[in-house]
Amino acid sequence: MTSLSILDLSPITQGSDAGTALRNSRDLAQHAERLGYRRFWLAEHHNMTGVASAATAVAIGFVAEGTRTIRVGSGGIMLPNHAPLVIAEQFGTLASLYPGRIDLGLGRAPGTDQITSRALRRNLAGDIDQFPRDVMELAAYFEAAQPGQRVQAVPGAGLKVPLYILGSSTYGAQLAAAFGLPFAFASHFAPQDLDLALRLYRAQFQPSATLQRPYVMVGLNVFAADTDEEALFHFTSLQQAFVNLRTGAPGPLPAPVADIKAIYDASIHPMLDETLSRSVVGRPDTVAKGLAAFIERTAANEVIVTAQIFDHAARIRSFELTAAAIS
Repeated sequence: MTSLSILDLSPITQGSDAGTALRNSRDLAQHAERLGYRRFWLAEHHNMTGVASAATAVAIGFVAEGTRTIRVGSGGIMLPNHAPLVIAEQFGTLASLYPGRIDLGLGRAPGTDQITSRALRRNLAGDIDQFPRDVMELAAYFEAAQPGQRVQAVPGAGLKVPLYILGSSTYGAQLAAAFGLPFAFASHFAPQDLDLALRLYRAQFQPSATLQRPYVMVGLNVFAADTDEEALFHFTSLQQAFVNLRTGAPGPLPAPVADIKAIYDASIHPMLDETLSRSVVGRPDTVAKGLAAFIERTAANEVIVTAQIFDHAARIRSFELTAAAIS
């Protein structure tokens, strides 16, 4: 049976702040645990006033401390922004505090603009083209330390923190296949290469010590409510956020509007329809049908759902209805 998980951007809504966003994320994770979601992932983004999870390892620790059984991890850590040893130490610490519950999803995009990338690293030596090498170095730090090994992750060595490769193109699919790692595709915002990426991953997969068969996760926007009209209303927050991002004006998550078509020129809507085409929006039976169709299309082992909903209570309700739909 396909598992269901949550990807959270810890959204800072208009008129709110990061502290509220992070506390809401932990509250949502507590509900997710009760509802039977498999894992709860947070994403690394920088210089974005609508996302509170920039210090992703810290946010993961906060969520893990407030839960008991659900797996908590990164969806993902943008590895070019960091030295692999630093990430090994951070996630080794998390795995030591919350054993058996920490995941490490890895992406090769910076999760920000070039100016902010330089501010993060002070230089651009963390080239995305070195991503495969950095993944191998990071994985080695989680193996048992060898005699004479001069650099160790402490904590981290021997903990074998599970790694996942994230991607929005065929590159990540082929890398995950070559390394024999699970692959998570970001179809919730980059749907174009979904089918091809999954075909390549499965066809090229090489069994590894950690994974014998391909394991596919796919992202899906799911906005569930008691009526189609209410779900579509909440969905307009995400639509506005994507327009703001694509037009170079990202900001806090906007409040929903009654008619999204009334506030944008007609030329904007094809972009929204394409970018957010992997979205299921509606009442419970609509969501159940949409989820079933998406699972059938992708044959995914796991669907990781996300919902950028302005009102926190409505966001919790959406995930409640989504959990019920798949069961």
